[in-house]
Amino acid sequence: MRKLATALDANPMSLYHHVPNKEAVLRGVTRMVGAQFRTVALEDAPWQERIRLLAMDFGALAHRHPELMAYSFSHQPDFIQPDDPFWTALTAIVEAAGVPRSEIPEIAALMVAVVTGVLTAELNGSLHQWSTLKPPGPDAGEDGPMDAGAEGPDQDHMFRLVMDTLIMGLESRLAGGRDGRGAGL
Repeated sequence: MRKLATALDANPMSLYHHVPNKEAVLRGVTRMVGAQFRTVALEDAPWQERIRLLAMDFGALAHRHPELMAYSFSHQPDFIQPDDPFWTALTAIVEAAGVPRSEIPEIAALMVAVVTGVLTAELNGSLHQWSTLKPPGPDAGEDGPMDAGAEGPDQDHMFRLVMDTLIMGLESRLAGGRDGRGAGL
């Protein structure tokens, strides 16, 4: 609050006339940033392409404001509201995929959890570090990083991989019925 007051050239105590605490300030800033979320509506495109675009737009917003978004993902369970453009678009796409209306909230919530989890791991560097670990085995030596110079896959590749996995999982669930088992499984 002191840093904010300094930036505003105000007395730190005067901020409390406008907001009750630091958490309220962060919530307000998060709402303002969330309102910046925009996605291109491709109503005629397959749902798979629409969901990829939506997730990529959400990821771009997270990377424009990494510290705020990482904080919001981990400290604000109500970060996404029912009237948010992201939630509205996501639920419409999930419905267009053929998910029964009664299951849309839980499927969409799981997708948000996976995407925000991956974004959090990207933003804090964990995803990069994990992607350079060797699998255990006889030729792995130690369980440490592959090589000191190994860079691992880039973030775009990893994000596409998670989206492909989510999409294939939902396609399999839809093809296999309610129990989620795909045809032939």
